[in-house]
Amino acid sequence: MTQLTPSGSALSELVIEVFRANGLLLASGDGLARPAGLTSARWQVLGVVDHEPSTVSEVARVMGLTRQSVQQTADALARDGLVSFEENPRHRRAKLITITARGRVALDYVEQRQAEWSNRIAERATLDELHAATRTLRELARQLEIDAAHTPDDDAQPDGRDHG
Repeated sequence: MTQLTPSGSALSELVIEVFRANGLLLASGDGLARPAGLTSARWQVLGVVDHEPSTVSEVARVMGLTRQSVQQTADALARDGLVSFEENPRHRRAKLITITARGRVALDYVEQRQAEWSNRIAERATLDELHAATRTLRELARQLEIDAAHTPDDDAQPDGRDHG
């Protein structure tokens, strides 16, 4: 069995903290978004299409999610009148998700709450600490993207057999 190096152990600890922080961030996001009738996932999709109308695949790429999960979220947003699907001049079948006036009101509300929340949480760290954490996470994401591009999918199972 391969043993962790000190760096590998440190990375493993970081990954565990990122997973823990992700859960806490999603719960906080849900709390911030709930009064506007949103969830963290719906808020994220609205935030992406607020910048410019985008296809489901484009939103999925920006958010690092599967196309299917973004499609489900976009469909729910459309049912609630927060986005609409418009014709896409660049692609016949891939519609553009566009934020509606109702979606804009909900997003504005959540963004105001998020600004207040961010300011309050940020008071507990220095600007240098926050910038260092951001640089570290960006570099980790870059390394993961490189690794994913150069690592073949491994269908081997823990029992040592290939179930692919």
